[in-house]
Amino acid sequence: MKKNTSQPDFKRIYTDILEKKFPEKKKLCEKILSKKTFSELDVIAINNIIFAPVSKDIIKSNQQHRSYSKSTIIKILEFQKQHGLNNTKLALHYKLSRNTVSRWKKLFIV
Repeated sequence: MKKNTSQPDFKRIYTDILEKKFPEKKKLCEKILSKKTFSELDVIAINNIIFAPVSKDIIKSNQQHRSYSKSTIIKILEFQKQHGLNNTKLALHYKLSRNTVSRWKKLFIV
């Protein structure tokens, strides 16, 4: 029976990509692929493993098309708290805007 969700099946998508185009990187992605469901952070992590960005322009372009769920935003803000990062360091770590981090903190006081 098929799941009725609005999210793509990232596990199947990335498994196919790895098998067809990057079989040498499959071992690096095993931990992420073994999960039942993918969060936005998992998608970003596996995407960075498979398609290492070449230039800053590509990184910037890709960043503009990302979206985060409330649960992922809260995980990111909890990561900041656990590791004692300021907004700038958190933004660098996740390749976000400092303004985005600041806005999230105002919206989701963690």
